[in-house]
Formats: sequence, structure tokens, C-alpha cells
Amino acid sequence: MRNKNGTIDYLYFGIVSTIILFGLIMLMSASAPNGYAQFGDSYYFLKHQFIFGFIPGVAAMFAFSKIPYTFWKMHAWNLLILSIVLLVAVFIPGLSAGIGTAHSWISIGGVFSLQPSEVVKLTFLFYLAAWLGQRGSHGVRDVNSGLLPFVLVLGSVLGLLIIQPDVGTMSIIAGMSLIVYFIAGAPVTYVLGFVLAGLTGLGLLISLAPYRAARFTTFLHPELDPQGIGYHINQALLALGSGGMFGLGYGHSRQKFQYLPEVATDSVIAVIGEELGMMMVLLVLFAFLAFVWRSIEIAKGAPDAFSKLVVVGVTAWITLQAFVNIGSMVALMPITGVPLPFISYGGTALAVSMAAVGVVLNISRYSK
Repeated sequence: MRNKNGTIDYLYFGIVSTIILFGLIMLMSASAPNGYAQFGDSYYFLKHQFIFGFIPGVAAMFAFSKIPYTFWKMHAWNLLILSIVLLVAVFIPGLSAGIGTAHSWISIGGVFSLQPSEVVKLTFLFYLAAWLGQRGSHGVRDVNSGLLPFVLVLGSVLGLLIIQPDVGTMSIIAGMSLIVYFIAGAPVTYVLGFVLAGLTGLGLLISLAPYRAARFTTFLHPELDPQGIGYHINQALLALGSGGMFGLGYGHSRQKFQYLPEVATDSVIAVIGEELGMMMVLLVLFAFLAFVWRSIEIAKGAPDAFSKLVVVGVTAWITLQAFVNIGSMVALMPITGVPLPFISYGGTALAVSMAAVGVVLNISRYSK
């Protein structure tokens, strides 16, 4: 049954819209030097974000806010198959596109590109919410019908992400899935067991890849090799420190001029800090906390278990990714290459995130 007016949660919509518009404004400044240096156009990255991220995202948000959330529940199994197909497609010659040995993109005709792992965050969440919601807390607690199938399905998705390799996205999906699993009724002992296993596995992945080990070493000792593996984090800290409390002024970042790596994606929060100051960084954090608060209110009034778990999953995904990104730029955790939701450059990520917001908006129409 719909709520009294059958309308969306406009406060939730306003919070997300504010973050997205702020992201476009900051992307225009942060990406200008790289856009001019690489393509002769200071607005190149902004135009691409607008055309391939924002416009499809607005269309998806509007459409998904109108589609009854039960549609995704009915097609949960098909969405799991789609998730697996997308993750396998990145290894198909002719479709696969990546950097070095990494296979994280699908390219069609060199014109259209898609990052499947971003889509999988949403499609896999639909399956997980439907599967867990159908079992109820008793079924989730059962080893044979709850724990083991959960391990098998989640392990398959994470395994495909590991071999891409995309450890950053793998960590976000794993964290999102564990939070949804816990809210669905899983015992704390199960969740702690998964966390312990995950940390052990992550340690193994770090030890097997020299560049991951170097990143971890830099996290522990950022002063080591400032011109080598420690260059990124040191430049990010320099940018944040240069901005002080109120910043150098919009457009006046110095680090964005070919000094700060991944300036439009991973490092955009450092440019925000340099240009607008630590106060604006704190406001960005506050905006994501407001997003969490409003999401919790929608989840509380969700009409059924599936819709509740979907809202929880979207909230966990966006929030975990935001705090991992910001945490890595202030040296609270190793750099993972995870972008800042709604703000960093990336058309697929922005469009899919906005689609997920559309689903939450539809659920808010039915809130009790």
C-alpha cells in the first residue's frame, strides 16, 4: 500500500541532488588542467560526465522511481544471471577493455564503454535482497539453507572481481552484502567470521601483488619514497594541508596542475579541500551522513523485507564507498582506487548510483 500521498521522499531526493550538482561543479574545476593537456578542452571530462553519466542517470532515476520495486524482486534470479554475465564479459576478446593486466571495462566499437562491476552492485543487491527476504531470519540463520548458499553466491561474484582484478569494488560489494546479510537476521558470529575471513583473504591478496604490498607499506609509512609509491598520498595530503580551513578559492588549486594523480576520480576530495578548505570537506561528510539518516528513515517505513534490504544495501554501498575514498585520501586507510560516489568522474558509476537512488525513491512512495 502506498503512503498517504504516494509521493517520493523529497528530502532524500534533495540531499542526493545537492551532492550530485556540487560534484559537477567541482569536477569542472578539478579536471580542467588534465582535460586541456590531454584533449585540448578544459571541459572535456565535465562534458563526458554530463553526457554519459548525468543525463542517463537522470533518466534512470526518473524511470526507476516510477517502476514498482516489486518488479526487481520478481526478476531477481535473472538479475543474478545478468551480474555473472557482465563480470565474465570483461574477459571476452573484442569486448574487454582495461589498463595493463586489469580487465574492468566493456567497450563496444570504441564509442560506448561500460564498467560492469558498477552495474553489478545494483543487480546483485536485488538478488541478495530478494533471496534473504524470502527466507526470513530463521532461514538466514540456518547453515544449509542460509549460510552455505550465501557463501557460494557471494564467493562467485567476488571471485570474478578478484581475477579482473578489482579489489576496491570487491571490498565494497563484500561490505554491502555483509551488512544486508546481518540486517536480514544473520547471527553476529557469522558476520564476524566473514570479516575475519575477508581480512585474511585481503592480506593474502596484498602479499601476492607487489603493488598492493607497496600501497599498504605506504599507508603505514607515507613518508617513505615520496617521489615513488608514496607520491599519491603525499600530494593528496599536501593539497588538503594547503587549503587550510577555508581554502585557496574555487578554481585556485595548484595540485590539480599535473601534480596530484587521478585528480578527477580518486583524488577529487583533495581538490575540494585545497580550493574550498577543510570546512567544505566536513560539509561533504555531513551531506553523506544526512544521506544515511534519511535512508534509515525510509528503511524503517519500508513495506516489506525486500524493500527494506534494498534500501539498506544502497545506503551501505554509497556510504562505505564514500568513507573509503575519503579515508584513503587523508591516510586513514590504504589507497584503493575507489571513487567518491556522486562526485568523482565516471559515467557508469554516476548513472548506476542515480538509478539506485531512483529505486529507493520508489520504495519511499510505499513507506508506512
